[in-house]
Amino acid sequence: MTDYRIERDSMGELNVPADALYAAQTQRAIQNFPISGLRIPRQMIRALGLIKGAAAVVHRDLGMLDEEMMMAIHNAARQVEKGEHDDQFPIDIFQTGSGTSSNMNANEVIATLARRQVDSVHPNDHVNMGQSSNDVIPTAIHVSGCLAVREQLIPALEHLASVCERRAEELGQEPKTGRTHLMDAMPVTFGQELACWAAQIRSGIDRVESSYLRLSRLPQGGTAVGTGINAHPELGVRMARQLSEMTGIDFSSNDNLFESISSMDAAVEMSGQLKTLACSMMKIANDLRLMNSGPLAGIGEIALPALQPGSSIMPGKINPVIPEAVCMVCAQVIGNDSAITVGGQSGLFQLNVMLPMIGYNLVQSIEISANAARALADSAIEGFTVNRDSVADALARNPILVTALNAVIGYDLGAATAKKAYKEGRPIKEVALEMTDLDEAQLDKLLDPLTLTRGGIHK
Repeated sequence: MTDYRIERDSMGELNVPADALYAAQTQRAIQNFPISGLRIPRQMIRALGLIKGAAAVVHRDLGMLDEEMMMAIHNAARQVEKGEHDDQFPIDIFQTGSGTSSNMNANEVIATLARRQVDSVHPNDHVNMGQSSNDVIPTAIHVSGCLAVREQLIPALEHLASVCERRAEELGQEPKTGRTHLMDAMPVTFGQELACWAAQIRSGIDRVESSYLRLSRLPQGGTAVGTGINAHPELGVRMARQLSEMTGIDFSSNDNLFESISSMDAAVEMSGQLKTLACSMMKIANDLRLMNSGPLAGIGEIALPALQPGSSIMPGKINPVIPEAVCMVCAQVIGNDSAITVGGQSGLFQLNVMLPMIGYNLVQSIEISANAARALADSAIEGFTVNRDSVADALARNPILVTALNAVIGYDLGAATAKKAYKEGRPIKEVALEMTDLDEAQLDKLLDPLTLTRGGIHK
């Protein structure tokens, strides 16, 4: 049986596990919200530790906390930031829309730890000095999002783009059948396909970087409704500066604190960029799945690395597991964006009231996108091999190559030649020798697949 202690808050007494670092308000939230079992993510706990530690330093500098009290709070907050007490943050993300329960959870845990140094530390009066859940939780969403983007997502996307670019260079002279509408089209090179993927990812990086600028503007200092009641007028600017020093990220105080308390527009914008990135990554993953399909009855242009048995009943079957996992990640990110979009609409007057859900989904989207990007690069794109014989055979039999003859023989004769080649299953060159006045040397020049990937030869 669990041992309990009695804790008190403004609503009365209740039992709290004896060894818990949190107190009454956290326990009430545990009891009130037995909904999903999902807790605020590590990055948001880290952000709460950073915020509380920064507030203590700033209040010391402003002469509102003495050195001993500041050090007690700062050291305790540092432990929370480093993840030493993540098990003490048990509150469900589906809680009060302001995230008050999670803010008080942080205040209570940090106060308990700080009292090991200074007995008089109070969770509200000292740890939460000059703060409100209404500016702390939005700030935690911004800080955690920026940390996850800078430390995880951007490096992973740079890596994915670099792998695509390296393989594009390697396969730049390898022509293959292009496809539009999933039907045979004019040739491209593997290098061109890979360079396209790299360009999509680099555009995604640019989009995320643009939104990152607005996510780095913090609402801290606005307190309850954006007016800054009970906060020193310099608190927001000083805390942004302190958080910048602590993280190496260039945070700033939002020029209008009402904006980022009453709305989550910056988070919605970043989520939208992640959704666009998810579309890009799903396109790449699906291209890989289709190119790998077969190996006998599919397209069979490439062989992805064999990572694990593909079936519990069909021996020897190997599946494109990494592209499939990436597609599921992309689906989750797109779903998260829908939830964040609905959450962003819930800025009712002076406060958004879906903050914990927005924070959870945003951080999850960033982190799983980063992890998926690295898996896609390292376990799929880096190691696939080209099935050259299969690619060359399909390319030789592609009747659409007749497009290259349009300027010489005209569209109508070209169409008739293509239809005959397709109907008889013969190479386009062989049929063109019969149906046109072009000789073999001319056809070799006009139908050279690698030349056609560069725009072809004009009459």
